[in-house]
Amino acid sequence: MRGKPPVFDFYDKASLKSYNLSENMRYQLNMLDTLDVFTRKHCENVASITCRLCEYLHCRKGFTEFCTIGAYLHDIGKLYIPPEILQKPGKLTEEEFETMKTHTTLGYEVLMKDPQLRPYAHFALSHHEGLNGTGYPQGLTKKEIPYEVQIVSVADEFDAIVSKRQYKTHIGISDTLKILIENSHPNPNEKNIEQDKSVALNEMRNLAKLGKLNPAIVKVLFKVVSDDIGYEISFRESYIFDLKDELKRLDEIKKYRDKMNKTSNEKQKNYFLEYIKTYLKPEENLENFDQLYIEYKEAYENRKNEIDNLYKELKTIKKLKV
Repeated sequence: MRGKPPVFDFYDKASLKSYNLSENMRYQLNMLDTLDVFTRKHCENVASITCRLCEYLHCRKGFTEFCTIGAYLHDIGKLYIPPEILQKPGKLTEEEFETMKTHTTLGYEVLMKDPQLRPYAHFALSHHEGLNGTGYPQGLTKKEIPYEVQIVSVADEFDAIVSKRQYKTHIGISDTLKILIENSHPNPNEKNIEQDKSVALNEMRNLAKLGKLNPAIVKVLFKVVSDDIGYEISFRESYIFDLKDELKRLDEIKKYRDKMNKTSNEKQKNYFLEYIKTYLKPEENLENFDQLYIEYKEAYENRKNEIDNLYKELKTIKKLKV
């Protein structure tokens, strides 16, 4: 079928381009070239989400750039994780997971060795820490985790789930957001922080009220995703308008083909045929017309259903509470 839909980019890079980060980060990010394709793509996605979160949080441009570079570099330690563990499709064993967790300290050590990369070392070290002290590698708590790392942590977890589920559209993305909501709330199944005698009583009580992720940042992520869905709807509606125009053209051909088939007058047949030819595009003919018509009709219905589902998804997200 002619007129195939353009590919929708799940992550809009417009914000990154507006900061001209490709120039500012040329040195800092050259080491990403050595990462495997999956990890590199993840780092790019997390950077894109981080940049947009910062904008929605009304952060200053310099701070946004700092966070975005840190997001690009947060998983650099995975360079040193064995491929059979890093790329394992199934669930990791306990031993394998312990090895995977070392990417935080390995990344920190790599970035600390380079004076130009040193300012970003804490992104690599702490992006898996939880506000309630249940993260790794140090078990830091809210007051010990820098705000910029809290932003990257939300972006990191969101993209990790999205990548695992291989979304091609935002349909169903509300399920991912529900997981982030859960992770921003206290988990009754976690070890009771009040049993830790090394923590002051007031701090125990405060930590017991926290989840792993910053709920204020998760809430802002909802705005980012909602705007993305609005963009996707607009993107797909522009394509469906083209399909409607194509169907109008094909309906016209069908109408005159039916007239041509009904008449026995050769002169009229030729007249209808010549008229039909003015509507046909290259590589289209009456022999393949029926198949084309079916394909366009199916494409229109499929895209219309996608748009309807995106509107439903947007409605669902607006009802979610952090």
